Amino acid sequence: MERPTGVTVLAVLLMIFAAFAAIAGLALLVLGLGGGAALQMRGANTGMSSMIAGMGALGGVFLLALAAAYVVLGVGLLKLLNWARVVTLVLVGLGLLFAAIGLLTAVIHFRVALLLWQLCVVAIDAWIIWYLLRPDVKQAFGTTSI
Repeated sequence: MERPTGVTVLAVLLMIFAAFAAIAGLALLVLGLGGGAALQMRGANTGMSSMIAGMGALGGVFLLALAAAYVVLGVGLLKLLNWARVVTLVLVGLGLLFAAIGLLTAVIHFRVALLLWQLCVVAIDAWIIWYLLRPDVKQAFGTTSI
């Protein structure tokens, strides 16, 4: 069966997110390590500069790992591997949960911009879940369950 267009779009978006995560991860690594060294050269507290460098390195490694996961997931979707569809459903479901919490926070604190942003995130996440659970999309992945 031919790959549905929406699956291709999702896979390409994952690849774009992977590129942004990789750039941000590399920037954090460079800035974190470079920032720690710069603080040490200025005579700042060695412990504090080491902590800043470590946090930058940790954040950078996390973002690079996330970028790698996005690439693997995107390739899995392009190859119509069902595990990639299921993992995408789980991750988008978690994103929907966090967006709902953010929506609640925006309502409680009445932040209009945040409210509109969270509504957009909820709508997109809900659409992705609905799309990946459609029978024709599941059939393209070679499954009729989940």
